[in-house]
Amino acid sequence: MRIKIALGIAASLACISAAEAPSQWQTYSGVRVDSDPTLQMRFDRTYSYCEQEAIRRGSPDAGNLWHVTALRNCMYRHGIVDRGAYAYPANALFYNFLTR
Repeated sequence: MRIKIALGIAASLACISAAEAPSQWQTYSGVRVDSDPTLQMRFDRTYSYCEQEAIRRGSPDAGNLWHVTALRNCMYRHGIVDRGAYAYPANALFYNFLTR
């Protein structure tokens, strides 16, 4: 049972992507970050803050899954989320199914 849980955690971390481009992020209300200069400045400040937090809480390596998880967690806390159905690679498999 513990092996299955460990494999599940490892698989879930492997499906996390880090979208760094502002066009890949949006607010909770669905407004793209790159659509407004004010939101763009907010994103830049939040991203630089969250990048430092991800180094402390996750890993100094930007490609590490713990770093990406900590970065996304921080961005979500500040009201900025990944945009679209392809934010997680696993969603690409179920995109057409979930839109029905």
